[in-house]
Amino acid sequence: MSAPSRRPITATYRLQMRGPQADESGNGRAFRFSDAEEIVDYLADLGISHLYLSPIFRSPVDSSHGYDIIDPTEINPELGGLEGLRKLSAKAKERGLGIIIDIVPNHVGVARPELNSWWWDVLKNGRESEYEPFFDIDWHEDNGAGGKLGLPILGQPGDEDTLEFTEVNGDEALAYYDNYFPIAPGTRQDGDTPQEVYARQHYCLKFWRDGVISYRRFFSVNDLAGIRQEDARVFEHTHGIIRRLIAEDLIDGVRVDHPDGLSDPFHYIQRLRDLVGPDRWLVVEKILGVDEPLDPRLPADGTTGYDALRECDGVFISREAEDTLSMLALHYTGSTWDDTAIRATEEQLKREVANSELAAEVRRLARAIRRDNFSTAGSSVDEQLLLDTIEDLVAAIPVYRADYISLSRVTATVVADMARRFPSRRDALDLIVAALLAKKEAKVRFAQVCGAVMAKGVEDTTFYRASRLIALQEVGGDPGRFGVSAAEFHLLQQERASLWPHAMTTLSTHDTKRDEDVRARIIELTEIPNEFAETVRRIFALVPAPDSATGYFLLQNLLGIWPADGQVSESLRSRFHAYTLKALREAGLHTTWVDQDSAYEQSVLDWCDALIDGPASTQITDLVQRLYPGQVAISVGRKLLQLIGPGIPDVYQGAEFLTDSLVDPDNRRFVDYVARRQALQATAGPLPQDTDLATMPHRVKQKVVATALRLRRAYPEIFRDGGYEPAFAEGPAESHAVGIARLAPEEEGPEAVKVIAVATRRPLILAERGGWKDTTFTLPAGQWTELITGATFEGTIAMSDLLSPLPTALLVRSELADDVES
Repeated sequence: MSAPSRRPITATYRLQMRGPQADESGNGRAFRFSDAEEIVDYLADLGISHLYLSPIFRSPVDSSHGYDIIDPTEINPELGGLEGLRKLSAKAKERGLGIIIDIVPNHVGVARPELNSWWWDVLKNGRESEYEPFFDIDWHEDNGAGGKLGLPILGQPGDEDTLEFTEVNGDEALAYYDNYFPIAPGTRQDGDTPQEVYARQHYCLKFWRDGVISYRRFFSVNDLAGIRQEDARVFEHTHGIIRRLIAEDLIDGVRVDHPDGLSDPFHYIQRLRDLVGPDRWLVVEKILGVDEPLDPRLPADGTTGYDALRECDGVFISREAEDTLSMLALHYTGSTWDDTAIRATEEQLKREVANSELAAEVRRLARAIRRDNFSTAGSSVDEQLLLDTIEDLVAAIPVYRADYISLSRVTATVVADMARRFPSRRDALDLIVAALLAKKEAKVRFAQVCGAVMAKGVEDTTFYRASRLIALQEVGGDPGRFGVSAAEFHLLQQERASLWPHAMTTLSTHDTKRDEDVRARIIELTEIPNEFAETVRRIFALVPAPDSATGYFLLQNLLGIWPADGQVSESLRSRFHAYTLKALREAGLHTTWVDQDSAYEQSVLDWCDALIDGPASTQITDLVQRLYPGQVAISVGRKLLQLIGPGIPDVYQGAEFLTDSLVDPDNRRFVDYVARRQALQATAGPLPQDTDLATMPHRVKQKVVATALRLRRAYPEIFRDGGYEPAFAEGPAESHAVGIARLAPEEEGPEAVKVIAVATRRPLILAERGGWKDTTFTLPAGQWTELITGATFEGTIAMSDLLSPLPTALLVRSELADDVES
């Protein structure tokens, strides 16, 4: 949708913004607009077209991610405020760059009510507050809080007795330890106790384990309250600053966080498109199931790329290892984690989540179903039966939400299957369906609950238990499907080129469980599954895990970040400890966030230390060194396919080097841009033929990234509007090559092919089988230049010549090469 008058969006670079008080290390480091200014020249030299900023609106000063916005109408002063953004935009424009921002329409932060003036006003004035329509609050008498705003705050039942009077920002308030709540006007008289005054307020403090929460949340996060963007007044109020940024031409597009949490994502995106206009980029964080299409009517440029991540990862997996790794997982975890096991686990855990963390949302849905029912169908349905049926139904919905037109049959299919299998549930199903057909509150609540249950049950729980191959367990991924065939890969790229040519593509984000290079090493295990199995046996014999399932899961993660030289720093140990605790609690098998088993957790941390410090470390280092050449080959080749393939590629901060990040907050660590700038300067010009990928992986990956990005910038029309074709090798090792071709728009035939990228699949197996042998690659007629090394080719060439010294090649017609900076 980018119009020629705007800066063409050819590639983005994600930057994590934060103020000095948000540094988890306590050192006061920050990354503000002024810091971003300092790397604009480097990013321009790297080849990107746009800075892609994490949320920039006002959030608590100690927020390290920015998704807990407390005022979406103000640019965060901790980052430099609106004036700082203006300066960054001006600097970027000097180098021909633009800015994309990340917006969060679904929720705001309410952890500290006194910091969020809207929430404070609602607590103070209740339904009379001018901001009450902003929030999705259940004021019904049957909401569990007597019709008040129920807040899950109290550490123990009866803790209301500890309330004290205080003053906050000039307002009379009640204090519950370091939590503050306003006092409604006229509700405090001389001599009143805090408890007497509290009883007159519009809110009701509840014991947090009671599950009484009368406002929509972001998933199960009590500190993030949902916003009603379906109300035009709310939309205008929360998006006024975006309108201003566009009027000042400070931004070229937006990334929309979690649209599926909204009551009507489709109409929200329509309204947002009207606001930003037709020529600004608009991508949505829509998590698609493997076979789920993005609604073609959606007025967006596409998703934020988790679908592309699954495809790019999957084509490098050696699918022949599936049975071996399934049996290995069965031995250590009791499950093969194949498709059948994954489906069963997901449904079970989604059901458990619906009955626990999200029970408040399910109960609210049940109440809405009864209110919205337009018939007498199911009117005698027992309450527990209704709740059980809702839980089973949302657990069986296989996508985040099924109310998009393109998924119109999903709910009907699931309902029919449940009615067939469980005749005793038919009356309850009739009641639910009647309410959904009424197209009122229940329909919206059902869709929102489905998304929350999917996220918590699958991404946040199943993905911390399944362990056949943990590289498969990413947002939008499906660990039950073991890889992607070359044919499927090409068909999906062709679909993206045809339907969503401007969608974002990515390999690493702030939400990925493991970054792209960690996953690359884990993917390499599929090439040597028997060696991996033997190494695991030896390690567990040397250092038995507290329980083998947990140990097997954690060991794969440790392999992914283990230094190739075997020298584990204290920093890495600390990072892995933090990851381990998070993984254990998310899995919820032996310890959880709310019921922590400190003895068990310490036993696992001790086991991790024994791996790092004891004789097992040699076994780990040996295996990592075996995997390392293949890991680097996959990292470089997969990155090239992402950058040259259809869509607008994003480079996550720092990922032009090999990185070793795990899940957040580990993936939000500060980036060493000095080293990256120096490396980019050192690799100017073609790479020499004696380049050794294994000894200089950072510089080689960066060189590949920069070359591909500069090519996209030089010829944006090829990548924005051009076509896509697979490119094939021929010969005994042809299956080890995956190639893609990009075509000039409005041209046909072999002459239309202008760019070809080739990467190596299953590099370790290829080497063991004697290399490329007589495998060849035939180029379309004419002379071609390999941009990374400067070599020229034409006709039919040996793959051993084409992919030397690197396991990848980026070819353009030679007449185009001079316009691409080397």
